[in-house]
Amino acid sequence: MSGHSKWSTIKRKKGAADAKRGAIFTRLSKDITLAARDLGGNPDMNPSLRLAIKKAKSSNMPVANIERAIKKGTGDLPGIKYDDIIYECYGPNGVAIILECLTDNKKRTVSEIKNILTKSGGNLGESGCVNWMFEKKGTISILKNDISEEILFDLEIEDFELDNNQYILSISSDKFGDVSNSLEKKNINIEGEVSLVPKNTVEVLEEDSSKILNLMDQLDDHDDIQKVHSNFEII
Repeated sequence: MSGHSKWSTIKRKKGAADAKRGAIFTRLSKDITLAARDLGGNPDMNPSLRLAIKKAKSSNMPVANIERAIKKGTGDLPGIKYDDIIYECYGPNGVAIILECLTDNKKRTVSEIKNILTKSGGNLGESGCVNWMFEKKGTISILKNDISEEILFDLEIEDFELDNNQYILSISSDKFGDVSNSLEKKNINIEGEVSLVPKNTVEVLEEDSSKILNLMDQLDDHDDIQKVHSNFEII
């Protein structure tokens, strides 16, 4: 292999690694921003933010990025005013979608979202058209070996399931902080968030899923969209 070809290969690999790391940091930043927006920028008083920061630090996200993401959520970035907007949409196959956005330009954001939806066979709906299909729930995941069943059954949770050697806990949103704090005090490593969960799901056949999955990827990658919620299930 020539020196030029070898360096080109290295650059491609490095570029892919940097892009992957950048995508991870973008997702982590959005989680931090959303948590700070909902319950404030003090992690001691905001368990969702505390868990998001912990996850970011474990991925070696720079402190400056973390601080900026918090300030974006609390509206403390100097010279920039972000508006908090929720868009309710329909995707292909009648899938319901809710987008939580932070933007400094509403017209730009709604125009770009409409364009993404239209190209994928979806459309922007009116306020309230799909919100009733979702409810706010807390979710915590714990490695099976990190928690005993005795502790698990003592928690104030609604339900749990074992998935790929992880316990997935479903918690009412008002109990999320108490359960998180209780587990952290026991030095149990957890990941979790409060999110919108569909009350019922729309089944999408695997062979028909590429369109909705591509749409979800595009929405998730949009800078102004902090969180994407949907009610589809691939079967």
